[in-house]
Amino acid sequence: MVRRTPKRERDNTHRHNTRKVLFIASVYTHLAAFHLPFMRLLQRMGCEVHAAASSAEGRKEDVKAWGVTCWDVPFARSPYSPANLQAFRQLRALLKAHHFALIHVHTPVAAFMGRYLAKATGQGPVLYTAHGFHFYRGAPRKNWLIYYTAERIAARWTDGLIVMNDEDFENARRLGFEPEKNLFYVYGVGVDLTRYSPSPGAGSIRAELGLRRNDVIVTCVAELNANKNHVFLLDAWQSLSPRCGSAHLLLVGTGEKVVELRRKVEQEQIPRVHFLGYRKDVPQILQETDILTLVSKREGLPKCIMEAMASGKPVVATNVRGSRDLVDHGKTGLLVELGDVNGLAAALENLITSPDLRADMGRVGLEKIKDYSLEKVLKEMNAIYGRYLGK
Repeated sequence: MVRRTPKRERDNTHRHNTRKVLFIASVYTHLAAFHLPFMRLLQRMGCEVHAAASSAEGRKEDVKAWGVTCWDVPFARSPYSPANLQAFRQLRALLKAHHFALIHVHTPVAAFMGRYLAKATGQGPVLYTAHGFHFYRGAPRKNWLIYYTAERIAARWTDGLIVMNDEDFENARRLGFEPEKNLFYVYGVGVDLTRYSPSPGAGSIRAELGLRRNDVIVTCVAELNANKNHVFLLDAWQSLSPRCGSAHLLLVGTGEKVVELRRKVEQEQIPRVHFLGYRKDVPQILQETDILTLVSKREGLPKCIMEAMASGKPVVATNVRGSRDLVDHGKTGLLVELGDVNGLAAALENLITSPDLRADMGRVGLEKIKDYSLEKVLKEMNAIYGRYLGK
């Protein structure tokens, strides 16, 4: 529980340190995976960086290691969870005890709560990064009813909105945000091109799994949850596997669906599927990967696709917002429609059996992803942060 601070002490804190910045997200895993470079950027700007999130999924220590002050707030991702009542009380206590010159919120539930409480407690400006609105073309009606309505309400508490794909940009304008005034289009969270630049022979995943040099590796880097749609991928893999006996599917990530997916592979005897769990050597795995696949139902601007393109690899992805912003069909990879098992199997088989096509698409993707480099995104975020910290 956050300690209550007397008003006089809060006032002194406000006068002597007006450069504290708070990041809010549902879980520390989100902050550790996507926002550490931006926390470091703010530290270089002279700010003291704090983070409020749930530690239920781990990686809090990864955030703390960057000199970030962490506050445990038990957010639940579901807007229906009663755990969010406790999260609300703890976040309110934190914001009453501290004044932040800037608050940067992420993930829908935590972002809604954070924006309301920031204004209710007289904090500095609030930035919201939408990592893919939960309302989108083809989304269930309840998503529009709940999340679109919530964003219309929260717009009044949002000083600046950051989006990362074309569809979200247009929806943000419908919500009343104005480009370059309080709406900013940034190319995702950026990708460090130096970490993923092609360097043959840089990894050891083939040796670890006992794979041959000419085996084709198809990799999916994604949390094992319903949105990432692994069942769809496994159904397609089952279909193509008799024709592609030298191809192996690597599933990198953990999540709530891991037991269900392992059971499916075992019961249906789907061959050459490797569950790798959480890995810190994703850049090395991508070096030895031949094809990256991501078959999500919904995306913002998927980092794993950017990482694969930075590694010079082609991509097979579902034709959804965010993924189609990155994958140029027939040029940097192949797009397939949600639910089209035969289409996904055919796209994967096409690339598995065509090394020249893989190389050509990888080269084009590597050139395109330069616009999404972390260096460029940091420059954009530096300008946005400077704009709001100056207020």
